[in-house]
Amino acid sequence: MKNNQLFKNPKKILVVKPSSLGDVVHSLPFLNAIRERFPSSEIHWVIAKGLEDLLTGHPMIDKIWIINKDMWKKLSYIRDSVHELRIFMKGIKEEKYDIVIDLQGLLRSGIITLSTGSPLRVGFQEAREGSRFFYTHKIKGGRDVHAVDRYLKIAIFLGCDIDDICFPMPLSFEPSVQAALPADYAVIAPGARWGTKRWPPEKFGRLASLLPLNTVVVGNKGDIAYAKKVLDLSKGKAVSLAGKTTLKALIEVIRGARFFVSNDSGPMHIAAALGIPVFAIFGPTDPERTGPYGKGHTVIRQDISCAPCFKRTCNDLRCMDSISAGKVFKTIKERQQL
Repeated sequence: MKNNQLFKNPKKILVVKPSSLGDVVHSLPFLNAIRERFPSSEIHWVIAKGLEDLLTGHPMIDKIWIINKDMWKKLSYIRDSVHELRIFMKGIKEEKYDIVIDLQGLLRSGIITLSTGSPLRVGFQEAREGSRFFYTHKIKGGRDVHAVDRYLKIAIFLGCDIDDICFPMPLSFEPSVQAALPADYAVIAPGARWGTKRWPPEKFGRLASLLPLNTVVVGNKGDIAYAKKVLDLSKGKAVSLAGKTTLKALIEVIRGARFFVSNDSGPMHIAAALGIPVFAIFGPTDPERTGPYGKGHTVIRQDISCAPCFKRTCNDLRCMDSISAGKVFKTIKERQQL
């Protein structure tokens, strides 16, 4: 369904998609589609603090709004949060957006969408926490489709052409990070937001020791302990940049890799978006929904009756623990012809 008259020549468009890292990466083809559809429009974006590096200076985005959503949840910061929220709400209302698109689909994003006062507020029919009641137009996205394809359903509604799906990733170069990289390397990302999505770091370390090339271990500050375990068992064949890179630098580290090995995580989606061959280890989540998008990637999982269960806690992680380092190495060796 195309709405060429309804969405004709908007001056300003706001996209509300604060988080998470993987979800924002998944929304980049949507950004590309609306930029091509509305080349003269200003496109603004609401992003969560900590992820702004992904969009700052992006040539397709004219302005970003950074929200500290994690601080807003803390009662100890309630006074500062209310003040910050008032300034933010006042600012987005003054922009007078012609179209606002809520790709997040939660109560907070719905309230932000409504607060703009835009006459056209678009979101998903299945949006949670009552946020769908804040939209003027509700699009059926579906729950059993990949996030990229789901976001593009709104692009289609806006009259966009989605025949050419691409991920417009930002470019960055940090000499200090580049100097720490081997000449030929693979990237390992042992972290994940859920504990149940993490393949044991000891197995990542064993895998690093088997690979016939050096590995670079990446992650945020919370992944430093996991990275150390990988290094300890890598037989000297790995270096760690966990907690040492900005988001833009992380993108460049991944961009230079021969291939990428990880759990279901944000960096995995960055690698897929960059066209780097991904070997993704899946357990409690569904690769049909959140797996690496595109061709040339490999999902490694065990046939366990209870998976995918989508549980964040579990006392029996057979779906992950039963995958051996040898199996992952064999898969990589076959696909990469090592």
